[in-house]
Amino acid sequence: MASHQEAILDMVREHHAEQEGGEFVPGSTPILSSGAVLDAEDRAALVAAALDLRIAAGPYAQQFERFFARYLGVRRVLLTNSGSSANLLALTALTARELGDRRLRPGDEVITVAAGFPTTVNPIVQNQLVPVFVDIDPRTYNTTAAHVEAAIGPRTRAIMVAHAFGNPFEAAEIAALAQRHGLWLIEDNCDAVGSRYGGELTGTFGHLSTVSFYPAHHITMGEGGCVATDDLALARLVESYRDWGRDCWCKPGEDNKCRKRFGYEVGTLPPGYDHKYIFSHLGYNLKTTDLQAALGLSQLAKIDDFGERRKRNWHRLRTGLDGLPGLRMPEATPGSDPSWFSFVLSVEPDAPFGRSALRSYLEQRQIRTRALFSGNLVRHPAYDSVEYRVAGELEHSDAATEQTICLGVYPGINDRMIEYMVGELHAFVRART
Repeated sequence: MASHQEAILDMVREHHAEQEGGEFVPGSTPILSSGAVLDAEDRAALVAAALDLRIAAGPYAQQFERFFARYLGVRRVLLTNSGSSANLLALTALTARELGDRRLRPGDEVITVAAGFPTTVNPIVQNQLVPVFVDIDPRTYNTTAAHVEAAIGPRTRAIMVAHAFGNPFEAAEIAALAQRHGLWLIEDNCDAVGSRYGGELTGTFGHLSTVSFYPAHHITMGEGGCVATDDLALARLVESYRDWGRDCWCKPGEDNKCRKRFGYEVGTLPPGYDHKYIFSHLGYNLKTTDLQAALGLSQLAKIDDFGERRKRNWHRLRTGLDGLPGLRMPEATPGSDPSWFSFVLSVEPDAPFGRSALRSYLEQRQIRTRALFSGNLVRHPAYDSVEYRVAGELEHSDAATEQTICLGVYPGINDRMIEYMVGELHAFVRART
């Protein structure tokens, strides 16, 4: 006889089938710019964790950390509650006194990209460091090793750059540059899980890398993210900052793994103070839950398929739109194999139409668009009072702010949707040229 849980999960799968959407109707069914693809097993995984009352970080989270580390080929993955928190933890870990002369100190500079997402940059400011903004290549929407090298100054101590829209930046060259100059490198890999540069997975070139599991990304936990590293000392620092800043490394519900829980003498605390309540860093509580991790484990089983579908959708768009006048097509970084996050399209300055007209046309036809995230961050009011340095010109970051839109390629988009998108873009251009 089936258990109550098995019976409930069978009903959950039946419920999922009842909720499945109908056929695609051109011009009526929205084609989203991004989104999660969730099946019956994802729904069942969430409910199973809920039935087990897995309401905090525990076995599911630990299993996901092991499996995702194996996928990336790194020694440690540490789950957190968002990709933005992962960025904060990765950068903050580099300020720890345990790193000695290599630690980042207030006033040190961190090279980053102007045209990106705020939470790649905000941790720099939040740690009293100075962002140094560099421009992007207008073909790949990434910065280049040459831009980064030109930005290095006497106070530069780190590089923190995102792979733009799944398209890898020149990761090997920038990693070599960081090593040559003694700089830390953090890869924001939130948009590029499964992408490769020079045959190697992105997220494996930096001292630390970060991933987001927000619904827009390659796999989802609803909310969630992680920090990945091959450096166990850095992993320990990230873990401490994530877990309130405590000195102890025991998991929740685990006691005395070091066999001397009451044998420490630290600071001016009484000898033998409980190690579980000794704090060595000014940390946070940025853990995830087992509910999220259970969904992540179910999604992780589909990560390669999701990546292939993203690639196929991007290439169908690229082929279908190639040669359209007035539009600049995106290009993969040479030597890369991107697992695309979006299809980035720019209106040429001399086109007989503008971005606003194009965007309005597509939105009216239920083709959802997005901007190139923030465009040029230094043009946003949040940074009016922030100390920063600009290296060179931000010409292409400004152009992306004014001329660029992003279309969806996520696995929920099927061939009929791609054909409709291509047809509508051709119709828009034909009517204006």
